Amino acid sequence: MTFRTMMRSFVCLCPIALSACGYWDSREAHRAQYEMVGMTSYDLQACAGVPNSSKKLNDTTEIWEYDISRPNVNSASTPSMSVFPINMTEVTNIYQNIFGKGGSACRMFVRVDHDRISEIHYAGDNDEFIGEDGICSMITRGCARQRESTMRDAPGIWPMGPISAFHSVPTETQSPEATYSDKSSKFAPNYDHKPSEPLIQPIPKDGKVSVAPRNNGLLYIQQGKNGLPVLNNTK
Repeated sequence: MTFRTMMRSFVCLCPIALSACGYWDSREAHRAQYEMVGMTSYDLQACAGVPNSSKKLNDTTEIWEYDISRPNVNSASTPSMSVFPINMTEVTNIYQNIFGKGGSACRMFVRVDHDRISEIHYAGDNDEFIGEDGICSMITRGCARQRESTMRDAPGIWPMGPISAFHSVPTETQSPEATYSDKSSKFAPNYDHKPSEPLIQPIPKDGKVSVAPRNNGLLYIQQGKNGLPVLNNTK
């Protein structure tokens, strides 16, 4: 096999290898976190089904839970590439010995505010070989492949944009009704408290509470409206 043929095979098979390792699944899971925010609860049930369980927080807010699992992928089920001289079984074995096996289950938590999806979180052993939360794309796949009218479009593809295989999108600011209960709205953490004082204290009469510490030294790269990266400090 000539060098040119090897390079052509590599270029053609690279997307297939990334797909087999979970890269595109991770991107789709994180894309759903962006596109499904704002859709109605009726549309969510139409494309993702009825949740496995739900919890009513108040008259306007609920938490829905979706669960899914699959058999753990092992090296025996990994196909070899005869076109390109790589034994994928051996590569997978080496990868698993160093980094561990891919996940097998995902739990998706959806905050429903006034019958609208306000945020989506993933939990569980849900990472595939490359990226994060790849298993969770199985839950959102019905909405991704047959979109509902109340879904929004994600920004264009950019390696450092908000849609990445390696991190979730930032969560939107939530309404007070969907965030605070009657009790939590009257108490707040005092991060400047003395060692002998409790962290959670009643909100002062003047309404001033201590600001949560943030690591503003880190840089946060997100995608602008024109598709180009925007560099901001973490807030």
